[in-house]
Amino acid sequence: MKNTDKRLSKFLSYVLRHNPGSIGIELDANGWVEIDTLLDHANRHGTRITRDDVIRIVSESDKQRFAVSEDSQRLRANQGHSVKVDLDLNSVPAPEMLFHGTVERFLDSIRVHGLLKGQRHHVHLSADEQTASIVGARRGEPVLLRIASREMGQHGHLFYRTKNGVWLTDHVPPQYIVFPAEWAD
Repeated sequence: MKNTDKRLSKFLSYVLRHNPGSIGIELDANGWVEIDTLLDHANRHGTRITRDDVIRIVSESDKQRFAVSEDSQRLRANQGHSVKVDLDLNSVPAPEMLFHGTVERFLDSIRVHGLLKGQRHHVHLSADEQTASIVGARRGEPVLLRIASREMGQHGHLFYRTKNGVWLTDHVPPQYIVFPAEWAD
């Protein structure tokens, strides 16, 4: 991704996930905003962005952070919101194991409290080790955690899967987390 696109992707993530008011827009109940409204407000607030930029960022993003509506008129972030939105996701059965990438400095807290959603709506989990490692590496040397997701589901925890393959849940209690030292490969 070009530096300009990376900057614009971060801008879109910030506006669509955390602070739409920073450029004077409002998201609808499901997190959507009219692309023309977004472009107008972004440009008035000093971020030069075009419809072609938006479409390119959405289509070329390896993480598929954003979705364009079927009529190509609206845009939203797929997950990761700290603002109130309803992504209209249905719960689905989780696979046997999911993964979470983190860093060493958070492990003591995770051992006590599990994985917490913090300011976001959900805890984010990955279906594969590689993706979880990439996520964990954003904050330093990644530590990979295995999540006994099927067992969690059997005990009443709900899981959701976004269109871009991210698994979401409200909380992962510590008893469902397998730390690297406990892996029995």
